Amino acid sequence: MTALLELARVSRLYQMGSETIHALRDVSFSVAAGEYVGIVGSSGSGKSTLLNILGCLDTATSGSYLLRGEDVRDASDDELSDLRNREIGFVFQTFQLLPRTSALENVELPLVYRGVRAGERRRRAREALSRVGLASRMRHKPNELSGGQRQRVAIARALVTQPSILLADEPTGNLDSATGREILELFRQLNEAGNTLILVTHEPGIAAQCPRALRMSDGRIVDDGPGARVVADAAIGGVPA
Repeated sequence: MTALLELARVSRLYQMGSETIHALRDVSFSVAAGEYVGIVGSSGSGKSTLLNILGCLDTATSGSYLLRGEDVRDASDDELSDLRNREIGFVFQTFQLLPRTSALENVELPLVYRGVRAGERRRRAREALSRVGLASRMRHKPNELSGGQRQRVAIARALVTQPSILLADEPTGNLDSATGREILELFRQLNEAGNTLILVTHEPGIAAQCPRALRMSDGRIVDDGPGARVVADAAIGGVPA
């Protein structure tokens, strides 16, 4: 399968005074279009740094990151911003919705930045909200929605630009268990519809539901395979997933 994204020997170093922090060490893997991949690991394992690089919010110290065959390491800030807007949709743990605007207006926002005309923005935002089951809640503001509904708005906002990749950072972290299961079911449905998803989590139970999982430890990928198997092997070895 042709790789949608590919990392080769990516490392990320941070200098803190006289100390060098190795956040990522020689990370290599690829993701094909249509895959659903979980990245799992304990706090400090490097998964958040990896997500920032995948989302073009940070750049590698060494190694290469190809997105649709384009090496983004030497891209300018403006080029990275354009790449994020064209290719990547983000879903965050804290929703990050504008409180004084409706669900529909929140979802339209990325299209405003693209310069899409108002009528087309509205049509695409309505369609995205309908995809996540919020056709009847478009005019509601975030404080009029439940936590799960707010996360659905955030997912619709990520989908409205028709990105190549949907990146989800602990997307169920602020939700109760039942609502979290609903969001994971929505991700499964989106993947079945052809969306490429990469989900970062510290919860083994969530990673086990992903068709593929990468387990990280000390800035390295230490396992890569079916989610259920990766989590089970970590448990057998007594290693935190």
